[in-house]
Amino acid sequence: METEEEDELRSRGLTGLKNIGNTCYMNAALQALSNCPPLTQYFLECGALVRTDKKPALCKSYQKLVSDLWHKSRPSYVIPTNLFQGIKVINPMFRGYSQQDSQEFLRCLMDQLHEELKEPLLEPYDRSSSVTVDEAPEEDNHSQSDNDFQSCESCGSSERADNEVQSGNNHVNDTNTNEAEMLIPEQDEIQANREWQKEKNMINDLYRAGVHSVMCGSTGGDLDKDVDTTNENTPIISSQGAIKSQNRTTDSFCDIQMSNTTRPQSPVPVDGHIPKISSSPPKATSSWPSLNPAHKKAVTTFSPPKNKRQKKYRSVISDVFDGTIVSSVQCLTCDRVSVTLENFQDISLPIPGKEDLAKLHSSTHQTSIVKAGSCGEAYAAQGWIAFVMEYIKSWFWGPVVTLQDCLAAFFARDELKGDNMYSCEKCKKLRNGVKFCKMQSLPEILCIHLKRFRHELMFSTKIGTHVSFPLEGLDLQPFLAKDSCAQTTNYDLLSVICHHGTASSGHYIAYCRNDVNNLWYEFDDQSVTEVSESCVQNAGAYVLFYKKSNEDALKERRRVSGLFSMMEPSLLQFYISRQWLNKFKTFAEPGPISNDDFLCSHGGVPPSKASFINDMVVMLPQNVWDHLYSRYGGGPAVNHLYVCHTCQVDIEKLEKRRKSELDMFVRLNKAFQEEESPVVIYCISMQWFRDWEGFVKGKDNDLPGPIDNSKITVNKNGHLTLKQGADSGQISEETWNFLHSLYGGGPLVTVRPNVTHQETETSQSEEKIEVETRSV
Repeated sequence: METEEEDELRSRGLTGLKNIGNTCYMNAALQALSNCPPLTQYFLECGALVRTDKKPALCKSYQKLVSDLWHKSRPSYVIPTNLFQGIKVINPMFRGYSQQDSQEFLRCLMDQLHEELKEPLLEPYDRSSSVTVDEAPEEDNHSQSDNDFQSCESCGSSERADNEVQSGNNHVNDTNTNEAEMLIPEQDEIQANREWQKEKNMINDLYRAGVHSVMCGSTGGDLDKDVDTTNENTPIISSQGAIKSQNRTTDSFCDIQMSNTTRPQSPVPVDGHIPKISSSPPKATSSWPSLNPAHKKAVTTFSPPKNKRQKKYRSVISDVFDGTIVSSVQCLTCDRVSVTLENFQDISLPIPGKEDLAKLHSSTHQTSIVKAGSCGEAYAAQGWIAFVMEYIKSWFWGPVVTLQDCLAAFFARDELKGDNMYSCEKCKKLRNGVKFCKMQSLPEILCIHLKRFRHELMFSTKIGTHVSFPLEGLDLQPFLAKDSCAQTTNYDLLSVICHHGTASSGHYIAYCRNDVNNLWYEFDDQSVTEVSESCVQNAGAYVLFYKKSNEDALKERRRVSGLFSMMEPSLLQFYISRQWLNKFKTFAEPGPISNDDFLCSHGGVPPSKASFINDMVVMLPQNVWDHLYSRYGGGPAVNHLYVCHTCQVDIEKLEKRRKSELDMFVRLNKAFQEEESPVVIYCISMQWFRDWEGFVKGKDNDLPGPIDNSKITVNKNGHLTLKQGADSGQISEETWNFLHSLYGGGPLVTVRPNVTHQETETSQSEEKIEVETRSV
């Protein structure tokens, strides 16, 4: 029976994909991704964590596909219809049945998976015991190396998705009122209108008095201070303290490598034990005390934020594929050096020709590159004899290009001159410069794209040069920055995508190493065939996937498995994140323990995660926890789970604020729509309004920040006026005062239709008088 189970296990993952109309580019890419263990284990073992409310829910389709590919029933092939339909919805380029680029499909797929699975980054529990990690760059910080490699958009893409909130119309109309009731108002309605007019006047009076905060019913308290949450008479907005607390739990923590997302197979949970969540925190003094009322009052004082905070996000995609490159550009006139950090998820490498190879291999060029801080170290050990032999070979059989050559060409110094001069900020002019880049942090899986296709204006060509690549031991040490904290620099090949044919037509296949039996297989649509290592090395590589290799990580896993099998009786059991345990199981460098993916900042379980907390944690005996904690640090230690009452109160306050702001806006806008000839109309940026709309409708937990009308204004003769064709909406004075009192910002932009109308009538009457005078 054990032999049958082993045979069954070995054959998993060897399922083909049916070609459904020139989709070999998709099939090869999916098979290559499917044989990346950290990503596949996440979708196989942590299915309950694959949650999204974003359409077309591509992560669900990919999860189903991976489950079918690695199912124990061993189907001969699977039809990826659902995933293909989802990709068509995201990118129209993939609609129809024409041949597409496999690397572009990979980029589209991974970007969408990140968007659907992303979570806000949390601050590490103990920075002193964690591994130093470089912060991700801002989205707008692009360097001139953008043309050389695909920049990762795990942070920027999240902003794109956040801005794509349903905009609606510029005027929010409420048409539920009956026309007859509007024509014949009742006595109660007249009285209500009077009270409503008083309320609008109160908003304007408070705003003009310079009070920027919350109205407190008839008490009219200081609007810069908090409102007691027990007061049910708050007519507009609830306590700002709820928002500050919510911000504290959602976006005040930033670290890029805190947790990964897959369920481990070893160690396994204690049999028969299911985590239980209590409804309140422990009675004893804990390390997560709640704020006392005096402290809460001090903390929750509200003032309009200066800027909307740029949140950083992580997902299983960014955990596995994200790395960082530091690019430096030096002005040759003033010697100013500009340094930029950029995230990447794949690197697009050029394929050097004969002349480029000669420069890379020549000793003179080595010296200049090393002095400039580039990558001549890659050839430091090569002697003249080897260089001559390679040159003779290239003379007869063409250039011998290695993957190390492509990396060296990418990281070599680049002279910026002629049409490619550098715009120096210090000189304020175009100057000659030198650009070079290095790797600051290395990804767990390195995706390398070779630039085989050149697309000119009228035609496309393919570079058919064979690039030799190692199956094991790809060393990236020569390309690391001096201050890099990367410890593991060796990589082993997981899979390679190949293209056969020309630039206009061809066929994609993939060679993948099965993680269960370590054998290589060729995936050609429905066909799956075992191949030798020499067959893989002779393939014409287009996209390669390399994984970090670390023997110490393997030894550590065996050591922990041994501790777990000892089954020592322990008085305490500790909860640990499944996502981090998957990192420990599949990553070469798992980093510090992070339990923040199932804890809030108060040490409890967030109410939104309470229903599936069993899928997020694993219980470990004390000896295993002690060993992992002493080895990796991090935390916090958790041996009791409870739903956080503080977070629950904050959620209720947030919902109350949303409802009150939305109700007040609807009432003010309804009155504005019923006004026939407003004296003045205020303009507001629709980009900001969409952010605010997403907040009050519960689509986004982040405050929209201060009103930003800078993009809809233009300065004419020292006066700010509305830009023609600007993305703006029109609101009443009361609505502007209400929103501005809560969020601040500006600048103020108004249009005066009545004044314009009067001026037009005056000019027309003057012209009429002038005509009559002339006729007389």
